[in-house]
Amino acid sequence: MSKRGLTQKRADAHEIILERAMVTRHYIMRWDLDVCVGCQIGPEICPVDAIKHVDAVLENGRMVTKQAVDINADKCIFCGECMEMCPVSAISMTINGQPENPVIKYEAFPELLESNIFDKSKFNWKRKEFVIDNCPTDVISYDEKEKTLVVDDPHCIRCRQCEVASDGAFHVEQPWKGKVELRREKCVEGCLACADICPTRALHIDESGELVLADYYCIKCGACMQICPVKAEFEEYEVQAEAFGVSKTVKHQRITNASDLPVYVERWRVAHTPVQSGAWMQALLKVADDKAGMVEIDRKRALKRRDLIKALKGGREIAEE
Repeated sequence: MSKRGLTQKRADAHEIILERAMVTRHYIMRWDLDVCVGCQIGPEICPVDAIKHVDAVLENGRMVTKQAVDINADKCIFCGECMEMCPVSAISMTINGQPENPVIKYEAFPELLESNIFDKSKFNWKRKEFVIDNCPTDVISYDEKEKTLVVDDPHCIRCRQCEVASDGAFHVEQPWKGKVELRREKCVEGCLACADICPTRALHIDESGELVLADYYCIKCGACMQICPVKAEFEEYEVQAEAFGVSKTVKHQRITNASDLPVYVERWRVAHTPVQSGAWMQALLKVADDKAGMVEIDRKRALKRRDLIKALKGGREIAEE
């Protein structure tokens, strides 16, 4: 029996690969589980419920097995919504051997507005290794020929640690606007699992062994809320969504016990290119809170905060200079 048109799945501890070979289109989609943090966004955004969260294994408040996702190969339609929205760039797709994202190509989704720009004229080159060492995804390197720092932009997660480490020579634009709160008094005693899963140093363990929040580095992925043993509770409500002049009632969820959670992430809005799409409207309702009027942390103020520089590896010595 021919397998043409059927999705084949290969998976191990490090990756999940889906492959669908059709007459004119050959799809290959890959999830890098070493990069994936098992966040909220993938399972929430998927329009066909093909992505499922896989819980972490915790022992004595520490992560011993990383949380992740699993993919139902029979449901996945290779739309690319999860790929565009993945906050840690863990998903890639090729069609006929070339990188392509269908929801971007066919304008069902906008492109998120995000960037990382380096101005070498403002950089203290004594900090070169400090900046490179503090990139959590190892996407910053030194170009010997051009005498500058370069960023592997497609894999940059916009954590802004390079901004603080370089004292503003890097300028990072994050797509998501929102906030993160840590309420240490509500934590389960001895639990530090959120610091284990955090892909940046937004949540980290300081030199005294205490859990600390460096809010400016948060990329709003929500992995910390997923791993926290104190779970969010939800209720459903209806929202009127409009696209192309058509109004539709869709069900949305909101957290009912936000004030009881030790760590709480809100996504208010996302910067993106213009788009007129019902698919985008429904996706946004799933992952964003209705707080478009809120203002994000000020960058100039963040660059002067000593707690942010101390949160970086080797940052305490820099702060004391």
